[in-house]
Amino acid sequence: MNPTSSELRARARHSLNGNWGTAIGAFVLCGLVTIGIAILGIIFGGLASMFTSGAIMLGFSGFFLSLARYERPAATTVMSGFPQIWRAFCLWFFVSLFTFLWMLLLIVPGIIAKYRYSQAYYILLDNPEIGALEAIRRSKEIMAGNKGRLFVLQLTFIGWHILSLITFYIGYLWLVPYMSTAYAHFYEDLRTKGAPRFPDYIAADPFAKPL
Repeated sequence: MNPTSSELRARARHSLNGNWGTAIGAFVLCGLVTIGIAILGIIFGGLASMFTSGAIMLGFSGFFLSLARYERPAATTVMSGFPQIWRAFCLWFFVSLFTFLWMLLLIVPGIIAKYRYSQAYYILLDNPEIGALEAIRRSKEIMAGNKGRLFVLQLTFIGWHILSLITFYIGYLWLVPYMSTAYAHFYEDLRTKGAPRFPDYIAADPFAKPL
């Protein structure tokens, strides 16, 4: 049986136990780097932001995937996508392109495409031998029949978004790590039930681990 959104959030909180400071630090570091690159983009043109967006996404995904696997990544792990900047850029480019093309049809197909490609960064991290298009293909494959589950999981954070807005966005320091870890657990659930070609990592029962 698929875990409920409540169970995925519980797993996320379990993963973050003792790691909240590092997770918040990683989020802040990622934000600062993004802002710095955006400033450079204003000075030297927007290509800098475009070329590095994939690397930032890859490193960000990698940090929270490590948390979901009960590792203790350093905050600087969010920068780990830069050594793979070309692969990350290709993935960002094709995901953006395909989503945009679907958006040209109607808003709804574009939103569905976004969910369809949502696992591609995790897949690229787990499979360093594949390219961007293969990561996208595998994401489409494992998201078949699961897009609604991810949508419902995201909906469950609406109340937290409202609280974060009330606190003048300060609450997002906790909310973004919380959501990102829950989404990484969502991927872990998909992957451990996925096709045999995926890595043989089997996540331990999170509730069996001591807090």
